[in-house]
Amino acid sequence: MKLFHTATDEDIKKGRTTDVYFQRTKKILKAKGKDRVHVVAEVTTGSAPDNHSWGLLCGVEEVARLLEGLPVDVYSMPEGSVFHSVDSLGYRSPVMTVEGTYMDFCEYETPLLGFICQESAVASRAAYIHVAAGEKPVIAFGIRRIHPVLAPAMDRAAYIGGMDGVSSILGAEACGIEPTGTMPHALMIVFGDQVQAWKAYDEVIEPDSPRIILADTYYDEKTEAIMAAEALRDRLSGVRLDTPGSRRGDFPKIVKEVRWELDLRGYQRVKIFVSGGLNEKTVAELSEAGADAFGVGTWVSGAPTLDFAMDIVEVEGKPHAKRGKLGGRKQVWRCRDCLMDEVKPADHPAPKCRVCGGETEPMLKPLIKNGEIIADLPEPTEIRERVLTQLRKLNRADQ
Repeated sequence: MKLFHTATDEDIKKGRTTDVYFQRTKKILKAKGKDRVHVVAEVTTGSAPDNHSWGLLCGVEEVARLLEGLPVDVYSMPEGSVFHSVDSLGYRSPVMTVEGTYMDFCEYETPLLGFICQESAVASRAAYIHVAAGEKPVIAFGIRRIHPVLAPAMDRAAYIGGMDGVSSILGAEACGIEPTGTMPHALMIVFGDQVQAWKAYDEVIEPDSPRIILADTYYDEKTEAIMAAEALRDRLSGVRLDTPGSRRGDFPKIVKEVRWELDLRGYQRVKIFVSGGLNEKTVAELSEAGADAFGVGTWVSGAPTLDFAMDIVEVEGKPHAKRGKLGGRKQVWRCRDCLMDEVKPADHPAPKCRVCGGETEPMLKPLIKNGEIIADLPEPTEIRERVLTQLRKLNRADQ
């Protein structure tokens, strides 16, 4: 008996997490002699998250594992690619195409979209947070707001998107890094005295773990920050202010007060780490106020899923598409300098960038050939570096 309501790897690979109408479609196609019809299908979305002009594609490796072994060809933007919902001319921009006999892959549409819709949403918001923080460290604290089976995938997506660390043990393993965390309010409450709890933490936890003290359990943030500095002195790396909106008041002002009082007492090197209901807007405000690092949870891990859709655009070598979509297989050409896209028919030569005149490169690259994964599947640290490079280019283009 299964303890939890989750699908296994085998369930997913066998298409058991699909919508039932795909099974019915297969039955109809076989009964009517349409089971060998060859198609090209593409994945697009109508908008990027949160009214931004771009998002970040994530979940490609899992799509590769999902379709591995099927008689299909797949072309995709690499994992961690910036994507635009539409190109510079307003045409929908595909992030992935699948080619093969429709009967062979139709039931995998549902899990394929599930992977990239949710993971891309998380990675996109992580990227927005990274930009808002102005290169200051941001840690993913969001796994308590999602189903635990998703913790590694969501932390991996957040890390790829630009967050500097993750709190979950399995998530850190998926990223190839060590987990990051401080202490819960429960530690101080069990001790009944925050100073005793802080000193116990200092005595027990490994010396190479930074002493970042949670400083708002019983008294206000300013008072407990001073107490923590006086209790740990040179061993104190930072104080964490985990102040919920229900009693926050003016959080940037609180950060400024804490900074003033610590500096006044000679603790200029003690960092201020803030958490508690943060989002893109508040991170930018708190960064401006002097916060040094951030823990962001629900806003990233609970990001509304993107509306990627898969649509057939070619049948037996001829363009076909439902209304609102463009027929024919396509290529997305991206400017190497400003990252603007132009969508062209697949056989069209490389255009010059319409915005800056720069050279362009094809973004839909071979991922699977007749069921075999032929693309490299980089480690999360390598993908994250590509992401940060793209974010720097986007920032320059916006200036």
